[in-house]
Amino acid sequence: MAYTNEDILRALSHVEEPDLKRDLVSLNMIRDVQVSGNRVSFTVVLTTPACPLKELIRQNCEKAIAEHVSPDLSVQIHMTADVTSLRGNEQLLPGVKNIIAIASGKGGVGKSTTTANLAIALAQSGAKVGIIDADIFGPSMPTMFNCESARPGVIKKNERNLIVPIEQYGVKLLSIGFLAPPEDAVVWRGPMASSALRQFISDADWGDLDYLLVDLPPGTSDIHLTLVQTVPVTGAVIVTTPQKVALADAQKGLAMFRQKMINVPILGVIENMAYFTPEELPENKYYLFGKDGGKMLAKRNEVPFLGEIPLVQSIREAGDNGRPVVMSNDIMAASFKELAESLARHVAMRNAQMELAKA
Repeated sequence: MAYTNEDILRALSHVEEPDLKRDLVSLNMIRDVQVSGNRVSFTVVLTTPACPLKELIRQNCEKAIAEHVSPDLSVQIHMTADVTSLRGNEQLLPGVKNIIAIASGKGGVGKSTTTANLAIALAQSGAKVGIIDADIFGPSMPTMFNCESARPGVIKKNERNLIVPIEQYGVKLLSIGFLAPPEDAVVWRGPMASSALRQFISDADWGDLDYLLVDLPPGTSDIHLTLVQTVPVTGAVIVTTPQKVALADAQKGLAMFRQKMINVPILGVIENMAYFTPEELPENKYYLFGKDGGKMLAKRNEVPFLGEIPLVQSIREAGDNGRPVVMSNDIMAASFKELAESLARHVAMRNAQMELAKA
């Protein structure tokens, strides 16, 4: 019996995208269907290359064709990704699909370490990623990416001079740390710091990016307002540690993004330093700063809990050495990759929900 493309599409219309709760065909995620004898091939276009449900979707497609067409067909599935975006014809950062603010209420909770590892994990998945180090007074990305002596170039485009971001570990970077000697303090008033951030956004050649992560300074300041007033932000991630003081400040940071004048969706909460596990006692967990504080913060505010990161010496050492821990092959690398998948998934879900709301 000869089967047609329509037979295959009809079968795949029974496969639901697990997060979006709609079938793959109506979501236009099935492309390039080809049927030749008993061989079938097609492409599934995921919403992010970091999709954690990739294998589940593949298995469900194979199962649907076996059930609704024939179990004797040889099925070849190509998986690719087209990261979703709600940004239209923007004048600023036209090639950037999603701008994600990484924030914390309090300093010292590991926000920059988390940003660096998330960015590299997303890049390792195949996404195009950049970081703006918006912590003007305490830039740390040059150290974490082992490029403290690097200096951005300048190119001329359409009669404008544009800064060319540094590229390291597959991630594009801009930081005030590239422009000032590392031992010098940046003593600027708020408007000057805000002006530097605007330059990193409007006067830089970022090209095409799936995700641009903005590592914000602690607290709620001019920098935060400048970001949301300059470009549409896809969403914010709040990084906290479990103890009461950090959670109180994280709550303020979260509340800031929800103010009417800002109105940035919260993509989720990450709990850093969730527990300590000694190397010699890998099964033991010691909750030095309290337990489940980040989870409770997320639950209280009805936002996703993206995951937790333990207090592990290798994370600190890797950041100090300029090779973030996600680049290793240990258990910590796997946990940051899971966090990146969770973040990418919630970005795709947020974009889909907003698209539906507009329809």
